[in-house]
Amino acid sequence: MEPENKTSVPEFILLGLSKEAELQPLLFGMFLSMYLVTFTGNLLIILAVIRDSHLHTPMYFFLSNLSFTDICFTSTTIPKMLLNIQMKNKMITYEGCITQMYFFMLFGALDNFLLTVMAYDRFVAICHPLHYTVIMNHKVCGLLLLLSWVLTVLDSLVHGLMVLHLSFCTELEIPHFFCELNQVIQLACSDTFLNYLVMYFATVLLGAMSLTGILFSYTKIVSSILRISSAGGKYKAFSTCGSHLSVVSLFYGTGFGVYLSSAASQNSRASAIASVMYTVVTPMLNPFIYSLRNKDIKQALRKIFS
Repeated sequence: MEPENKTSVPEFILLGLSKEAELQPLLFGMFLSMYLVTFTGNLLIILAVIRDSHLHTPMYFFLSNLSFTDICFTSTTIPKMLLNIQMKNKMITYEGCITQMYFFMLFGALDNFLLTVMAYDRFVAICHPLHYTVIMNHKVCGLLLLLSWVLTVLDSLVHGLMVLHLSFCTELEIPHFFCELNQVIQLACSDTFLNYLVMYFATVLLGAMSLTGILFSYTKIVSSILRISSAGGKYKAFSTCGSHLSVVSLFYGTGFGVYLSSAASQNSRASAIASVMYTVVTPMLNPFIYSLRNKDIKQALRKIFS
């Protein structure tokens, strides 16, 4: 098969989650509902943090940024999917595919780093409460957020630029509902060894950094809580990090679940369906986890609707 020059690739075909025509209205309604819930829920968290002065703390500063990231994360994929279903057109331009892939990687990685920073924030709050305001001052919070952005932008930029140098064949069907890096690389006719090498190296390096930071933080947190003598004190300490631990478990649990299902199955469509869990369901559930388990967020939300 003769490769096409990368600049002549007109468009890719997103096969979506199902080829069945009768399922398309159901998929449209389901994903539109989930997207609206995700957008509204996370937007309410952001508004609650902005409007309530009691929530102007490092923990809620990072939570509002996580909510913003989740909105952007789902907005890179779902609106295009809904448009394709509505227009009965599975095409996405070469430029659109590369752009979608870039921002999906950016906000996915940013989610990862923000969860790590939030774990560190809880570690300082529980293990070093007397020095919390000194350690987690406005400057440090800003620098941690900036560092997260810089690392994710650079990571996504490297992958995006490397894909731009690939040549693609005439077979341009992506068995997914969005342009995912691995799926796009698989369509290339040119040598992809370096792309895969960088992709796996970056995933292991950045993933290991984040996971190590989270595990270290919670190991210290649990150790510190177990030394508290009163049951009430232990409950109060656990309650301050319970929501974040739930979100971390959901994020990494669904991510690893998708990876394992992809490794065990050669069915790309099944992997695409599994990926819905971390691309759509997790960002949708995050606001519920924080609002249901957090009295401060509940009170702030009541003020918005009162």
